[in-house]
Amino acid sequence: MDWSTWLRMPMTVLLVLAAVFLLVTLVQLVVLRQHLHGGRRLAAMWRALLCLTFFALALLLGGTGYALRGYRLLSEETPVVDIDAHILSPQRWALTLTWPDGSTRQVQVAGDDWNIEAIVLKWKLPALLSGVPPLYRLDRLSGRYDDAAQEASAPRTVISFDHADDGFDLLDLHKQYPDWLPEVDTLYGSGAFLPLVDQGHYTVSLMRTGALVARPDEATQQKIGQPFGG
Repeated sequence: MDWSTWLRMPMTVLLVLAAVFLLVTLVQLVVLRQHLHGGRRLAAMWRALLCLTFFALALLLGGTGYALRGYRLLSEETPVVDIDAHILSPQRWALTLTWPDGSTRQVQVAGDDWNIEAIVLKWKLPALLSGVPPLYRLDRLSGRYDDAAQEASAPRTVISFDHADDGFDLLDLHKQYPDWLPEVDTLYGSGAFLPLVDQGHYTVSLMRTGALVARPDEATQQKIGQPFGG
C-alpha cells in the first residue's frame, strides 16, 4: 500500500466523523428548541454550548479531511510521454517518442543521457486543492553528456516541440497578459533526464506539483545499474 492510499484513509475517516458531528449538532438543535419552548433556559444554554462545540468539531474535521484530499491529489501523476532508445553508434541514439494518444515521433540525439523539458503552469492553492491540475507543454528534448568538458565542446542535439501552429495558447497568454489569469501561481520550466541504454524504455509523467518525473522500466533499470526515478 503506497502513501497516497494511506492519505485516503484518514481523509475518509475525517469526513465521516465530520458528518457524524454535524448530525449530532442537528439533534442538539432539536433538543435545544424543545428546551426553549419548555422554558428551561439553563438546559437550553447547555444545549446551545453543545451545538456550538459539535458544529466547530464538524467544521474542523471536514476542513482537515478536505485538505488531505488536496494532498492526495498532489500525489497523482499524469502520463506525458514514453521513450524507447536504440543505439546507433557510441553516444548516438535513435529515440521513439510515444504520446498517450498513440501518436509517435522519431528523433536522434547525441550524448550519454536524454533530457526532456517542459513549461508548466501551476495554479494557486485554492484551485490546486479543488483538483485543478497544472498545465504543461513539452518544450524540448536534448542529449546530455556525463562529462562536463564534453558537454561544453561535443556536438549537441536539441529537438524542439514546435507549437507555433497550435493556435490559442494559454501559457503564452499568461506570459503576455498575466493579469487576465489571476489564479495562476507560477509559470516555470521543469525537466528530467536519465541515462541512455540500448533497448531502453522510459516513462515520463507530470506530478500535481508540476514536476516532471522520469522512470525506466525494470529491465532498463537493471541495465543502468542504479536506481533512478524512485
